Amino acid sequence: MTYRAVDVLKLADAIACEDTRRTGKLLKEFGIEGRLIGYHDHIEAEKAEEIGELLAAGASVALVSDAGTPGIADPGFRAVNKALELGAAVVPVPGPAAFVAALSVSGLPTDAVFFGGFLPSKKGERVRRLSESKEIPATLVFYETPHRIEQSLSDCLEVLGDRDAALARELTKIHEESLRGSLSELLERVRSEPPKGEMVLLIDRTAREPAAEGERDVASIYKDLLEKGAEPKKALKQAAKESGISRSEAYRRLHILD
Repeated sequence: MTYRAVDVLKLADAIACEDTRRTGKLLKEFGIEGRLIGYHDHIEAEKAEEIGELLAAGASVALVSDAGTPGIADPGFRAVNKALELGAAVVPVPGPAAFVAALSVSGLPTDAVFFGGFLPSKKGERVRRLSESKEIPATLVFYETPHRIEQSLSDCLEVLGDRDAALARELTKIHEESLRGSLSELLERVRSEPPKGEMVLLIDRTAREPAAEGERDVASIYKDLLEKGAEPKKALKQAAKESGISRSEAYRRLHILD
């Protein structure tokens, strides 16, 4: 919570939220009293109208997510549009967004990013979505659930090729974890240690270049050199040379695999 967010909640005439009990606890923590309006997926259209009536009457309404930012894979779209239709001022109060937090520590390029929200739950629709995303020249970012992550990683590997990737879960919480590696490596990790909690899957824009015949993987070369006592910088330079890639590319791959 930021000081600004606390001030906004204190001044609002009503607070729309996904779960009134959860938001009630948050407000109590900051000594805030206010009218709460339940606003979740199943009643979003109906409650957007109620919020519109309050705005039309001159009231101010704050919109809160249980976690993350309203409207980003969370309810909020309809309320914002209703407010805009009425000519009301809609003001963003910056807060957390899981995909931004995950991206910042992923080690993947951030110059261009495609956020695709939750991947479809059905395999056919998921494969189509991935196929549509295959040629996008950006780091791909999706949300996924623990009971679907294994199948989704398998589909990603099949459709996109074995790209560098990262998997982040429970960000900013007690069991926060960020895994890095290729899609195939992450798939093996998930199969051996099924993760819990909703997660963010981040995928590089291109597949890894296959090693030429007789060419060893940079990570295995680097590891062997370190085990033989080589200094990290010299090992990096030698590993890049033997694997046929630039030193900067070798560093990027090894950093992603940390």
